[in-house]
Amino acid sequence: MKVNVQAVNFNIDRKLVDFINIRLEKLQQFYDKIVGIDVSLHTENTSDKENKSVDIIVRIPGDDLVVKKTAKSFEEAADMGADALERLLVKRKEKVKAH
Repeated sequence: MKVNVQAVNFNIDRKLVDFINIRLEKLQQFYDKIVGIDVSLHTENTSDKENKSVDIIVRIPGDDLVVKKTAKSFEEAADMGADALERLLVKRKEKVKAH
């Protein structure tokens, strides 16, 4: 499984990339058929403090799961996105087992 991390209009810190990679690698234990993950980081142009946005696309056979989260920091948004993806992947696995 390959994790691609992109930052839009800013340079990304190596620690942030490592954090995202480690967090998203754990998704493999919930659904073992993940082909790849694309992560896009960008800041929203708002006066709100919660302007860090993370879009995560998980590629699995037959479908793509998309999660978009916004928070005060990229780490928090990525963590919330990974939690949401864990729930989606567990649901998907149960759905596939039922058929």
